[in-house]
Amino acid sequence: MSALSTTTQASKLRYIMYLTGQHNVVPELALVSDITHVALAFMQSEVFNDANRTEWPLFTTVQEVRPKFAIGTVIQVAIGGWGNTVGFETAAKTAESRKLFAKNIRSMLDATGADGVDIDWEYPGGNGEEYKTNPNSGKTWEITAYPLLLAEIRDSIGPSKIISAAVPGLPRDMLAFTNATIPRILDSVDFFNIMTYDLMNRRDTVTKHHTGITISLEGINAYLERGVPPEKANVGLAYYVKYFKIAPGDDCRISPIGCRTGLMEDPETGADLGKTGGFSWHDQVPEEVSASFQLALNYGIYDEEGGGHYYWDDNERIFWTWDTPSALRKKLPVILQGTKLGGAFAWGLGEDAPKFAHLQATTEALRTLPVSGSNDAHGERNEL
Repeated sequence: MSALSTTTQASKLRYIMYLTGQHNVVPELALVSDITHVALAFMQSEVFNDANRTEWPLFTTVQEVRPKFAIGTVIQVAIGGWGNTVGFETAAKTAESRKLFAKNIRSMLDATGADGVDIDWEYPGGNGEEYKTNPNSGKTWEITAYPLLLAEIRDSIGPSKIISAAVPGLPRDMLAFTNATIPRILDSVDFFNIMTYDLMNRRDTVTKHHTGITISLEGINAYLERGVPPEKANVGLAYYVKYFKIAPGDDCRISPIGCRTGLMEDPETGADLGKTGGFSWHDQVPEEVSASFQLALNYGIYDEEGGGHYYWDDNERIFWTWDTPSALRKKLPVILQGTKLGGAFAWGLGEDAPKFAHLQATTEALRTLPVSGSNDAHGERNEL
């Protein structure tokens, strides 16, 4: 089934769910009937550099997933993911390597029956997981190579398949997304999934919402200012919790937002110093923070100014940041109506099991919002 055959959801905002191998859980059809796209995450990027590749390892199959969603739901294969960059780097280097990579993507789509791919080369140009040991100065060539690789993929798979790109949510990481490169990227990509989550991470030095409204808008507006049409962009939602163990120092009771964190990564290697963590609603809460998290659930606060839910545990010096269902109901109208984006996506569907409260809140919020006249649910290309 190609993207062109999907018509039942064309009047909706895009509503995208990543379905992950870590949490391969899909609720009853009634709860997912509004979803327009499902991205199966992940297939590793390096498999597409093998000239002899005939098998495409994934945690599930397109055939297994399709019946769990409404007729017409687009099923994509997400390639790459956080830290999985070597395959992309190898592929992007030369015209020949780009052609091989793209040819294999076409073969994978033909073999699996997927409607397209989601390219999760999340940090082309630098600032990825290894940014200390493999500095950005050695990755500047990727800024030019990234749109070339996307163009080769588009040429290989044709106009009827969808290409989306997962892209950084922090302006400091948008090294490959400039006024000069974005038009070239848009020649190949149907829409951007802007990762407006993990916006506080171990590289930061003060506390902030990891997926709050204000900080999400900073990332979204950076793309719009650089030339991304709003209908070609989706806001990212996090169906998981993050926490940060704050070093002794400031009295964070005075201002839990903006409190100094202390060192959270090795200054030489960038390695995680164990001061931050996260878990989904489907995960077991780590025992060492379970009592603190219960306090966060009981006494968490919604910050009207920054648009995020948080809790400061003064005894344990732990800062918690996450979106409640109520926070999602507030966030989506503010962001989508204010920017006229094409839709929203979440990481991820199974991460919200077993209650699926965040999923239901997202669905409720999206149902109340108008659709821009220039947008369609699937992102079919203009030339079609």
